[in-house]
Amino acid sequence: MKGKSRKKTKIGKFKFISVLFSTTLSLFIVGLFGVIFIQAKTLTKIIRENIEIQVFLNKNISDERKAEIGKQLATKPYVMKREEGTSLLFISQEEAAASFLEDTGEDFTKFLDDNPLRDSYTLAIAEEYQTSEEIQEIVTAIRDMDGVFEVTYMSDLVESINENLLKVSLVMGGFIAILIITVIMLINNTIRLALFSQRFLIRSMQLVGATRGFIRKPFLSRAFFFGALSGILASAILYGIIEYTKANIDGFAMLQNYELLYYLFGGLVLAGAMLSVFSTLRAVNKYLNMSLDELY
Repeated sequence: MKGKSRKKTKIGKFKFISVLFSTTLSLFIVGLFGVIFIQAKTLTKIIRENIEIQVFLNKNISDERKAEIGKQLATKPYVMKREEGTSLLFISQEEAAASFLEDTGEDFTKFLDDNPLRDSYTLAIAEEYQTSEEIQEIVTAIRDMDGVFEVTYMSDLVESINENLLKVSLVMGGFIAILIITVIMLINNTIRLALFSQRFLIRSMQLVGATRGFIRKPFLSRAFFFGALSGILASAILYGIIEYTKANIDGFAMLQNYELLYYLFGGLVLAGAMLSVFSTLRAVNKYLNMSLDELY
């Protein structure tokens, strides 16, 4: 009898370890795609911050007019706001000449009497204004300002970014939706199989007069614990992979948004606990409502 009891205990422990492993693996896969989504969002933000408009000014305009144009541009809602201030940058023709010399190694002042480059403002566009139509309206409005010679931007880059981001978002969104449904089904089936061996215990508790709530309580408590533990383990593995990759790949740290990552990890813990409790509740209720013949 003792041997049988030990064997049953080992089998029970194995089943719950199996549930823990399966749930952790499922949450890890969901979390991995969540990390990829967060990093893609961060990368998109970095790319969008580089969408700029260059405003070239007329030559021989007064310093007061240059400053006034800068003030007007700085107050526009389409200029991206950053922690250090606006993204508006003034580049004088002397600074432009020095930059040209550094980039090309050619000093045009040796054979030209006048500096052909112009004073300019470079401004980054806020994300909500980064459609081709909005940017074209902005360019037209800036061109009409007194003292502005020309306004340029990379129109092909803007259209390409918007088209590709839309395609990537649709594909990734659909894939994540399918993955979440698959994971829910996997966790549900794993828990149902683990509770299959407990169906006669549930029946025995019914026969001795235990209420449904009393029967459910230990199963639900254990499901909550194992689900939350699975979320914690999945989050810990993901965090370890992120930190290892960050230490070994240059530039990977730029893609990290720890605020969103912590929300993701909290979501994995909560999702693991809730899915386990929900699946366990369904399985226990199923066995509570079965007749003795159906249990066999």
